[in-house]
Amino acid sequence: MASQGLQMMGILLAFIGWLGTIITCALPMWRVTAFVGANIVTAQVIWEGLWMNCVVQSTGQMQCKVYDSMLALPQDLQAARAMVVISVIVGVFGVLMAVVGGKCTNCMEDESLRLHPSFVL
Repeated sequence: MASQGLQMMGILLAFIGWLGTIITCALPMWRVTAFVGANIVTAQVIWEGLWMNCVVQSTGQMQCKVYDSMLALPQDLQAARAMVVISVIVGVFGVLMAVVGGKCTNCMEDESLRLHPSFVL
């Protein structure tokens, strides 16, 4: 069995990874396309995210629009959206299982149940 310190560090790293997944899910920069015309004034950068589409003009002005329907989203971004949402949900359960099954947790009296937290849930 791992020591209590290693378990705590693992739980902390899992929580940080879960937060990173949430931040990645919210960012609009999943696909970036740049259009540069004959001069720099007409340059545009298009960001396609899981939840919205943003256009950044060369002047620095940014306009974002939320997708109206699932059909407006390309198939690869639809699949990415589903997988990221599933990973956020599974990450919550993973962190909860790690906390409940840790050596430093005293929320269960029976030692055999604490070593197998999936039986409790």
